[in-house]
Amino acid sequence: MSFTLQKALKVAAYAAVGLSGTVAAYLSAAFVLSHIAVPKAEPNAAPDVPVFLHTNGVHTDIVVPVKTDQMDWSQLLPYRNIPSGDTTLRYLAFGWGDKGFYLDTPTWADLKFSTAFVAAFWLGSSAVHATYLPGLTPGPDTVPLHLSRAEYARLIRYIQTSFAYDAAGRVQHIKGHSYGPDDAFYEARRVYSFAYTCNTWTNNALKASGQRACLWTPSDKGIFYQYGR
Repeated sequence: MSFTLQKALKVAAYAAVGLSGTVAAYLSAAFVLSHIAVPKAEPNAAPDVPVFLHTNGVHTDIVVPVKTDQMDWSQLLPYRNIPSGDTTLRYLAFGWGDKGFYLDTPTWADLKFSTAFVAAFWLGSSAVHATYLPGLTPGPDTVPLHLSRAEYARLIRYIQTSFAYDAAGRVQHIKGHSYGPDDAFYEARRVYSFAYTCNTWTNNALKASGQRACLWTPSDKGIFYQYGR
């Protein structure tokens, strides 16, 4: 075996060890920090606004009423932006994530290595996925959260500041993209990475509105652990 080949193999071995160590450290941090609770800020807050925490098994959404006296989301995200245009839908699910992943990977079968790589390493841009719903039923994948008016005001602000606005102060609808008849995508702020995922965004939404949350988590499992699910 030549010296050059020996050196190359040694470098590859060190790289493999380093990579496996990094992955192990990441998974350990995710497990530990997701099991450390940030408690609800005001345990006795009035249950004024019905809000839901929902997961599809991988990705979490925050679901809010379309219209209350505090906020009418249909003014910011018009029903006309969804293919159905159905104005009878009374709840709105918000998710945040990597734009390329959202638009190019409607199913897991469509996932490409290049898409995952760009998303994981701060190389892409982000989007808000907004889905109008008729309602939700509490269950293993859906946790009801009843926020006070003050808590909901903070959640409204958190969601609003997640959008990227144009020069006129309007949200930027990503036209021609939806998963079904009742959803739409919008340009968003921040960049997705392995350290700040779609579920980190949701966890931070819980923190912003004073709800029980993880210290940090990249996964839905951490969030739902805090709610006994």
